Amino acid sequence: MQLPIADCKNDEFFIAESAIGNWQLAMFLIVGLGNPGKEYQRSRHNLGFMLIDKLAGDEGIDVKRRECQSLVGTGEIEGRAVKLVKPQTYMNLSGEAVACLLAKHKFEKPGDNLIVISDDLALPFGTIRIRARGSAGGHNGLKSIIGAVGTNEFARLRIGIQPEHSISDAKRFVLDLFPGAARAEVEKILERSADALRAILHDGVLKAMTDYNE
Repeated sequence: MQLPIADCKNDEFFIAESAIGNWQLAMFLIVGLGNPGKEYQRSRHNLGFMLIDKLAGDEGIDVKRRECQSLVGTGEIEGRAVKLVKPQTYMNLSGEAVACLLAKHKFEKPGDNLIVISDDLALPFGTIRIRARGSAGGHNGLKSIIGAVGTNEFARLRIGIQPEHSISDAKRFVLDLFPGAARAEVEKILERSADALRAILHDGVLKAMTDYNE
């Protein structure tokens, strides 16, 4: 389990605060992690895709263009130019798509421009956790991106999916669909997560961490 915001190390705050000076750059790459295919559309592991779809719908951005093994849409959120991205490589190879897009669009410092959205099995269901940097935390999509990009210093927004009771098969759990009874709650979680993402763009990582980390 991650420490609450009040217990974070000072160096993480320093990194987040120093990044604010670069937060006015022209374009952000916002990557939602998930698996392609209709069978995974409403699975727990696809919360990254779901949040990209939510943002795209709210902002009128079509995430349909095929580029670097991804579906990409370009638009504006909170006055910032953005590319919304859904890698189509399957989760374990997400880094290939992200590295390709960063290189193609000449993002020289990924930490200044990259925001990754993922689910997190270690966080209680619905909990939002924003970080300016960090390890993969056992998430294969984040692990792939860190390996392909060569740094873990990029912003990420993680959404908790931890079950209330112990489970014997974590892989099956994350790939299972949300039960019908949870879907109304999932929509509320996506709404709050979208607000948190907008806060990152508008106010920077440090302020968003203070306002949204639980």
